[in-house]
Parts: sequence; C-alpha cells; structure tokens
Amino acid sequence: MSRRRRRKAQPTDDWEQLELLCAWDEQKEYERIRPLVLFGTPVPERSVETTTSERTLYRKMAAFRDEGISSLFASPKAKRRGLEPTIRRMIVDLKAEHPALNDNEIANIVYVRTGRRLGDHTAARVLAEEVIPLKLSRLFEPYHQTEDDKERRGAVVALHLDGWSVKAIASYLKVSRKTVYRVIGRWLREGADGLQDGPSGRPEGVRKVDLATMDFIRRKQENPELGAFRIHAALEQQRRGVEVSVRTVGRIMAVHRAIYGIQKPKRSPHRKKQMPFEAATRHEIWTSDVRYLDHSLPETGNVYVISILDNYSRAILASAVTLTQDTSAYLSVLYAAIERYGSPKRFVTDGGAIFRAKQALSIYETLDITKEEIGRGKPWQSYIETTFNIQRRMADFHFARAQSWAELLAVHAEWVPNYNEQSHWAHREREDGRRSPSEVLGWVSGVRYREEDLKRAFFWTRFARVLDPLGYARLMNWRVYAEEALAKREVALWLGGDTLSVEYAGETLSRYEVDCHPRRGGGFFLREVREPELFESTHRRSWPQLRLFGLEETLGEGWLKALRLEAYALRGGQRSSSQEALQPRLFANSLEAL
Repeated sequence: MSRRRRRKAQPTDDWEQLELLCAWDEQKEYERIRPLVLFGTPVPERSVETTTSERTLYRKMAAFRDEGISSLFASPKAKRRGLEPTIRRMIVDLKAEHPALNDNEIANIVYVRTGRRLGDHTAARVLAEEVIPLKLSRLFEPYHQTEDDKERRGAVVALHLDGWSVKAIASYLKVSRKTVYRVIGRWLREGADGLQDGPSGRPEGVRKVDLATMDFIRRKQENPELGAFRIHAALEQQRRGVEVSVRTVGRIMAVHRAIYGIQKPKRSPHRKKQMPFEAATRHEIWTSDVRYLDHSLPETGNVYVISILDNYSRAILASAVTLTQDTSAYLSVLYAAIERYGSPKRFVTDGGAIFRAKQALSIYETLDITKEEIGRGKPWQSYIETTFNIQRRMADFHFARAQSWAELLAVHAEWVPNYNEQSHWAHREREDGRRSPSEVLGWVSGVRYREEDLKRAFFWTRFARVLDPLGYARLMNWRVYAEEALAKREVALWLGGDTLSVEYAGETLSRYEVDCHPRRGGGFFLREVREPELFESTHRRSWPQLRLFGLEETLGEGWLKALRLEAYALRGGQRSSSQEALQPRLFANSLEAL
C-alpha cells in the first residue's frame, strides 16, 4: 500500500501565505503569536502584519503562557437548557383554557406553579411549535352564571392564587375589574369569611341620610324647578361634611313627592350643539345679556337682570337688578366687572342696542376688547342663556314671592354667591376636583387697570359725585335729586345717550331724560334735564323725629327734582370772552354815537 504524498510548500514568514497554508484554526492562532513568543517580535509590527489589534495579541500571549497549547483551542459552546415536557404542556393548556392570555401572563402563572422563570420569548416559541387543542370545558363558569356566591368568589381567589392577573381574571370570568379588586381585597382583609355574603344594609348606627338632611331636601323641594343636581349642590354648600350622592338625593325627592304631592320639575329635551364661543382660559371670553324677571309687585313695572359671565369658569362676574334696560344700566354692570376682574380678550353679546351703543363701543376700543355677537336667531350660542336657565330654576320661585323691592334685591343678592359657590354640571368631570364656578375662576384676573385709567375710559359715561345734605348731586350746571337718605355719600352718575341715571352700590336711585350737546372746544354740556323718575330704594334713613310735613304730601309730584343752576363764577385773574357779561360799556358804538 503506497503512502499518500505530502504537499510541498516553500518555507515563508509572510503572514498572508501562512494563513493560506494553515488547515486548522488552532494552527492559525499559533502562527499568529509564534514570532512574539519565540523571537520577541514587537507587538505593534505583528499587529500590522496580521491585521489584528494589539489588545487581542497581548491577551492571546498571556493565555499561552498560562495555559500552553490548550489556550489555542476554543471552549465548547454552552448547550441550551431544555424545557421540561410538563412545562411545555402547561403552557399549551393555559393558552387553550383562555386564549386571551398573553406571553407574560402565561410566564407568571408558570412561575407561581413551578418556580421556573421563563424567558421573554419562551412561551411564544413553545406555542409556535405545539398544536393548541380545542378546549370544550372550563375550570370555572362565568362569574354571574355561578349561582352560589361563595363559589364564584372562590373562583376569583383561586385564579388569583394561581398567578392570574386581575385583567385576565376579569376577562376569563366575564366580570368587571372593580369586582375582582373588591373580592380579592375583602378576602385579604377577612380571609375565608370574606367569601361569605355579608349582612345587608348599613351597620347598626351608621347612616348618611339623617332627618336634618331629609328636611333640608324637603324645604328645597318647595321650589318645584330645582332638580336633584341643584339640591345636591346646595346641600354640599350649606351642610359641610354630609356625604350624599346625587342619586340618593333623587331617591329622597321621589319619596317626598309621593308623601307630600310635590310636583316633579319639567325638563325639556337637551341636544348638545357645538359652541362657537368656547373659552380655553379664564377671562378669555365674557358674555353678557339681559333677562326679564317675573314678579308680583304691581306698581314696580318691568324688572330686568343684567349679568356678565366668564365662559370658561361659568362664574357670574357682575349682575344687577334694574328697572330699565338702557345703556347706563348695562355700562354700570360692565364697569363693576372690569373694576374687579380686569378686562377680557373677547366680549360676546346678542344684537341688542345697549351693547352696540357709541359709549359702549368706545369703551371696548379703549380697553382693547374684541366685540363679537352670537348668530341671529341662535340664542343657544350664548353661554349666559344656560346660566339664566339655572337662575330660573333657583331663584324665580323666590322672585315671584317677593313682596317688596328690597326683598327682590335680597333674592338676587343671595342667588349670585349661591350660584358661584355651588357645583356646576359643566365641571363635574374636572380632574383637579374643582366643581364650582368660583373654584375654577380662582384668583386669576384679566388685564387690570389703574383706577384713574379706568375712570378715563368711562369718562364720558360715568361721573362720581358726593350728594349734598338734601340728597342732590351736581353735574355741570344742573342739580339732580338722588336720595336724601344717602346724603354725603358718593354716588355714580351714568350718562348714556339721552338718559342720566344716578346709582349707589349697584342700585339705581333716579333716572332722567337729558339733552346733551358737544362743546366746540371739546367736552359737552347739558342743555335740558327732564322727565325725572325716582325708583324705590332699600336705603332709607331713620330720622330721630318725624317730619312736620313731607315733600310729596305738600308739593305733590311737582316738587323740583332737577334744578338748573347758574354757571360757575370765573376765578380771579381770568377774562371772559364777553365783556358785557361783567359790566356795561362806558360809551356806545361810535356809529351809533354819530
């Protein structure tokens, strides 16, 4: 038998040739470090020749010194740990039992059962390799299909102990997660007794609805327009610490209707529409409007409510009850709102003349307020319409029962803070927990103005005067009556077009028709003041002794309420444009003398 001839090759130190002659990886690694170990060749030169990093060469040299030839041989690869057939079967059975289980939930259940932690993709790999059988039976029936309460609660606890998540338990038993949390929590607190049915009703001596609460609701139900939400808001405001839900209030109201025959409030069908003037921040958009009030005062005439609303917080910023709906009354309310909260960016009203008067437009322009109007025939675009509807339910019942003008004003004065402080339906889902308009509005204000700047903006409309001892105020060359009981008090005179109104603390005292003309050099003057109208006021002076006679009984209604005065005398050193007004001429005109 002939021997196999060996291949002959020329000896060489060229690494590229040596690499081609090496048949084994171990031989190649030896030739890579042989000049370094045997002959002490510099490592940087060998690194360039073999295109191997110096760090790798140093590491291989150190290993060769320590381990010898064995360092040239690579260590065997670690074998992947096999998965027991029982665990593979468990994974498949869990997926067949509830297909909604994800890989992480299956891994958690396997760990609870066996203590073996699966890799991130182990369950998915096993399910891809195995065939999932069709499951015809269940471990537990759905929660509400199990008649025994203890058995169905035990199913929740059993799955929880088996490692099932709350989401998986709720999905498997077809019940809400809240129920699962409640069952598990009660089992953790009470143990096995927590699976039993608890006693029905509240514990002895625990009662949220007491007689005082029921009596409060009954008294509020005397106003048939109030519903459960509004009574609940009033209950929260006036009886702090009483925790009663809106539904509980509704049930109590139903009991009272059955016992006392109280009428149920009528509700019109509500269809939500897109609001074009929805505000994103406080004091971005204000809305104003006028509402007519029904009352039982025969000699009072028409009564109106003028209000200004912040669209974002739904808070009433200013409101007043007036006997007229003229420009002066409206500007009085606007001044009160801007004085306290600053000015908004946009102001929304309907097409009423008082909102588009020249004085009002001048104020809007001066204070940089954008004036806008709702669509014609679309009152639902105004946010204040909803507020007026709330006022109808909360206060109209009391407005109709007022026996005097003072009671009418008292009802309105009570309604404004109650509305601002009670919970509002629009804020029921706020995440910050603010429910009332005043809480949402907070301390935030619009653009604030100094008092002198604000008075300058309202200069042609508003004048501040102090009443004399007889209750008269002087405006230019006229003296107009306001109220004798407010002598020495400062009042506001509102001049709007052809009307002049005198107001104190938001209450109109008197009203006059005026003839106002501009001056040539600027400003204006009052040519005539006529048609005086005095309004009933809540401000009455308690005299130390009775009068001998009254003005009305003695002079009737003809006593002077507006008096024209002489012009102010010129100060010393000033010259009049008409010398004849001061003294007559010494000589007549020269033409007349001739």
